[in-house]
Amino acid sequence: MSRLINLLIDPEEASVYDRLKLAAARKAGILPGDITLLRIIRRSVDARQSRILVNISAEVFAGDNPLPVKEPGFIPRNVENSAEVVIVGAGPAGLFAALRLIELGLRPVIIERGKEVPSRKKDVALISRKHLVDPDSNYCFGMGGAGTFSDGKLYTRSKKRGDNTRVLELLCHHGADEGILYEAHPHLGTDKLPGIITGISNSITGAGGIILTGKRVTGIIVEGNTVRGVITGSGEKFLSPAVILATGHSARDIYAVCEKSGIGLEAKSFAMGVRVEHPQELIDKIQYHGTPRGEYLPAASYSLVKQVGGRGVYSFCMCPGGFIVPSATSPGEVVVNGMSPSGRNSPFANSGIVIEIRSEDAGAFSRSGALAGLEFQKALEHEAWEQGGGTQTAPAQRLTDFIDGAASATLPKVSYFPGITSSPLHEWLPEFIGSRLREGFKAFGTMMKGFLTEEAVILGVESRTSSPVRIPRDPATLSHIRVSGLYPCGEGSGYAGGIVSSAVDGMRAAEAVGHIMNSKH
Repeated sequence: MSRLINLLIDPEEASVYDRLKLAAARKAGILPGDITLLRIIRRSVDARQSRILVNISAEVFAGDNPLPVKEPGFIPRNVENSAEVVIVGAGPAGLFAALRLIELGLRPVIIERGKEVPSRKKDVALISRKHLVDPDSNYCFGMGGAGTFSDGKLYTRSKKRGDNTRVLELLCHHGADEGILYEAHPHLGTDKLPGIITGISNSITGAGGIILTGKRVTGIIVEGNTVRGVITGSGEKFLSPAVILATGHSARDIYAVCEKSGIGLEAKSFAMGVRVEHPQELIDKIQYHGTPRGEYLPAASYSLVKQVGGRGVYSFCMCPGGFIVPSATSPGEVVVNGMSPSGRNSPFANSGIVIEIRSEDAGAFSRSGALAGLEFQKALEHEAWEQGGGTQTAPAQRLTDFIDGAASATLPKVSYFPGITSSPLHEWLPEFIGSRLREGFKAFGTMMKGFLTEEAVILGVESRTSSPVRIPRDPATLSHIRVSGLYPCGEGSGYAGGIVSSAVDGMRAAEAVGHIMNSKH
């Protein structure tokens, strides 16, 4: 027999299996020894009251041993001699598109500008140690895309775009902890992601797929209104009746390639701001009502939003127990982002605090048209680089000084390894951004008592939250609205945000390609 139960128990009970089993047996009305399997379905921390509890939904099996849950895994087909589909980009959208193509009997040919994971690790280290940015190998470009060295948050639960559960199952098959299947806020960890990406890559090549690294696509071959393939910087041509464009939102040069090939683009809203960092102990104290976190509670996080001047000001990519990292993709720019290891054991907590940028802000842009927002991003990133002294040193300011409009005479220690320098962000951030951030921070200080403290530091700039450009596609076919055979997907296309939604979008693109190509054979 099996029975679904819901438990609201203290963190230690939820973390020690024997105590969890005892609580489950009590709720199910059976003896602990009768339980043959306790399968967790959903788990979340409830910190709304002074007593912190853990909410668990579980399935309790008693009596006969239950049949195991079917392991979906990844059962590849040999596609070495199958029809080829070109995929540009090896981030979450590109890799999961490749896995799905293999399941559909098609051979993916992934073309990635960056390097394999081991070599990429060295280039990422050089950004922090020597302030050297390789435009093809960094935190954003290379095998796994920005996901490889990111926090690995998997917060997307909405199924409106596709089957996100399948994405989580495939991640587990390739080495992720099974907790991502039931945690309310699943998280992989930057220390785990490289191994997971390597596992996915091995599955693709093991099935006969092709992954080519160190090759930047510089042209898309279009004849009439039909895509025929792509060209790399070395002049190599890769021909295919279908091209899945999964380049990510930081591959800005691909938008110029699209324009040159007559592939229409359009501007879209996006978000920019700063990254704020607090001591993790302080965030724990605020969120857990002064209760010591101890070993059974996770590092506390937060999610904040406030309407200011008709715009949303909100937290983005909050990283408890994490680090701020340099995410520039070209020399002459400073971009900050955040990540956490799987243990979330850093003494710092950081989050992007951003505001929505809309088309009506065009007066602040240096140009008009589809790429206006992109140029605005570039300009602010270059200003941050100038403010940081022309290196990857980030301009920074105590949060209280930013609100008061005062320069910071000193700065506390932060997690950002390249270093920080005092800068009056309140003066050089565009007024429509800075003023809303200021009011937003004040509101957050009311929502979280203690959030406004001189221990908190803001760093500039947080500018890569989403793409300011959309590559329009037909909602039914997912192919470009004017160029058939081109399938833009993932964050760079403007139709996804984050690992899960990008992976889902890549799989949908693969299914759209499979529907067309398999119907022809």
